[in-house]
Amino acid sequence: MKKFISTVKNIFSIEDLRIRIINTIGFLVVFRLGSFIVLPGVDPSKLGDAPEGIFGLIDTFLGGAFSNASIFGLGIMPYISASIVLQLLTVGVPYFQKLQKEGESGRKRINQITRVLTIAITVAQGIGYITATILPTGAVMVSTSLFMFSSLVLLSAGTMFCMWLGEKITEKGIGNGISMLIMIGIISALPGAIIAEALSKGTSGMLLLIIEAAVLFFVVVGVVALTEATRRVPVQYAKQVVGGKVYGGQRQYIPIKVNASGVMPIIFAQSLMFLPALIAQIWSADNDIANYIGSTFSDFTSWQYNLVFAVMIILFTFFYTAITVNPEQIAEDLKRNGGFVPGIKPGAPTADFIDGIISKITLPGSILLSVVAILPAFAIIAGVGGSFAQFYGGTSLLIMVGVIMDTLRQIESYLLMRHYEGMMKSGNMKNNPSNFAAAI
Repeated sequence: MKKFISTVKNIFSIEDLRIRIINTIGFLVVFRLGSFIVLPGVDPSKLGDAPEGIFGLIDTFLGGAFSNASIFGLGIMPYISASIVLQLLTVGVPYFQKLQKEGESGRKRINQITRVLTIAITVAQGIGYITATILPTGAVMVSTSLFMFSSLVLLSAGTMFCMWLGEKITEKGIGNGISMLIMIGIISALPGAIIAEALSKGTSGMLLLIIEAAVLFFVVVGVVALTEATRRVPVQYAKQVVGGKVYGGQRQYIPIKVNASGVMPIIFAQSLMFLPALIAQIWSADNDIANYIGSTFSDFTSWQYNLVFAVMIILFTFFYTAITVNPEQIAEDLKRNGGFVPGIKPGAPTADFIDGIISKITLPGSILLSVVAILPAFAIIAGVGGSFAQFYGGTSLLIMVGVIMDTLRQIESYLLMRHYEGMMKSGNMKNNPSNFAAAI
């Protein structure tokens, strides 16, 4: 406890870090306040309870803004969907591949295209959101056409404002802004979920509640282990004589993460998984197939949903690892700096060796990631309340762990730069920053 208090004092004694933390808190407060501003023309008393199934999961990500019919009702989700599309285009379309290689100017152009695409996706998702979740409740007090137009404008503006808040957090705060917005939306539902679970169990079910808490603890430990697990590749550097001094000749390691893609496959898959149910609800009135798809993919405990979800996570893990980890670039950097993997020739053989290691560890990593992602469904089947089960594993827990670990690393770097003791006893948290923050 004494070490913790000392670390907190050190954090707030660094002016730049203190200002960034205060800025982050301020931006997050603005984001949370916006989630309670209801769209004009909506009677909040008629909106009903929070949605269940996949819409309930989206509502958890957005901190209740989805069920509140808020101006942030779609939050940052359209931007994530647009980012997915651009990520795919940079792999298969030569024009976007060229932009990616143009450096800063190319990134600015890709960001502009992402913003335009975000608006288009927001309008498309907004139509489905209003048609499927707001209009059926009878909460609209104005004409449908006027409400549809004004709401689409406000939802688009709300999404763009959320993007702006995320960029400002990244620029003037601590951590990655987009991921922080997602995390704060998830955490905002945690106290209510714990209280609801305790009330549902009652005094006679306290032992069961303690068991659930203990299992949750071990799940969190497992997720942290999965997030931090690495395969260390030994690297030997040749000795060099510079100015009469001998440099190099020491053995170091390249840490290749078992889950090199972070939580991005979960976010990618989750962003796409709600589309079938959303589209099916629009055309469900006169289509039996749409009714089946809508009922199946609105229930995230169904085996069909979890099977598709797990397969998508595995595929996205391989895809995202392939575009973020470049064995050829690693081999080239080693060769340029006089390093080599013992027993492996520099250049192409080293790239093939590293690529083989990545392929071997990505498969079990992706399977474990998919297992963790579908744990909430098993928790509900075992009797855990739906709202509390969202934190029992799955996307919510993975995002929270990934963002918190990344934020702690950034704080750690500030402490070490000022020669303070780090967050851990060793003074240095292991591994590189999470790919989750960098990717969005």
